[in-house]
Amino acid sequence: MCADHDGDGLAASPDLANRQSHSQACGQGLGDQRRDHREDGPRLAILAKAPIPGQAKTRMIPALGAEGAARLQHRLIEHTLKMALGATSARNITLWTALEHDHPCFIEFQQRYGVTLRPQPEGDLGARMHAALCCAGGPSLLIGTDCPILDKTLLKTCQKRLKDADSVFLPAEDGGYALVGVRRPDPRLFHGIDWGTSSVMSQTHARLAELLWTLECPTTVWDLDTPQDLARLADMEALALEILP
Repeated sequence: MCADHDGDGLAASPDLANRQSHSQACGQGLGDQRRDHREDGPRLAILAKAPIPGQAKTRMIPALGAEGAARLQHRLIEHTLKMALGATSARNITLWTALEHDHPCFIEFQQRYGVTLRPQPEGDLGARMHAALCCAGGPSLLIGTDCPILDKTLLKTCQKRLKDADSVFLPAEDGGYALVGVRRPDPRLFHGIDWGTSSVMSQTHARLAELLWTLECPTTVWDLDTPQDLARLADMEALALEILP
């Protein structure tokens, strides 16, 4: 299920290869001049549900209606992708899809932003997160689409912290977390967690202690989950204009 990250399979001609080799030896290769430093960091997995009315952002339906909640989900996905691309190159981002893997929203964003699409596997949230982190093949971060206050500066901070720690988390005010990063995935990190409860982060602390992993938590964040959170977002005018339907 993991993508290989090979090139397009086209071989350069000997003359072209010689010219490229000479140019690179002189420090004049285009790749050297234009190297994207966003490719240096860990890979990023984003878990996202398709914006299907009645199935996405269901706790927002009393305030927005089923169609409005789905539009909110669509905007949150795009906002998250734009933010992520400010810190990570598209080739290092995988959007892990749920509900309807070939939803037009996902296809549109793949074509527009150049990210990879992968269907989330079966299993609980822990199993799905572990699968996504394993697929990265090295140090990696994982986020959802419900945390609009996660910006590219904070994401870069988490990338940097992961260089010196076994794990990095952004705890959420509701007791969960909005970001997890690991240098090496281990299924025990997600075992026995009561997903969807206020005990998630405290139980995760216990797992980290059992694994003898070091932990960095740059800050605490909040998710956009309930109608009460809409009022909080409305106070952040720029974000509200971008995200609210």
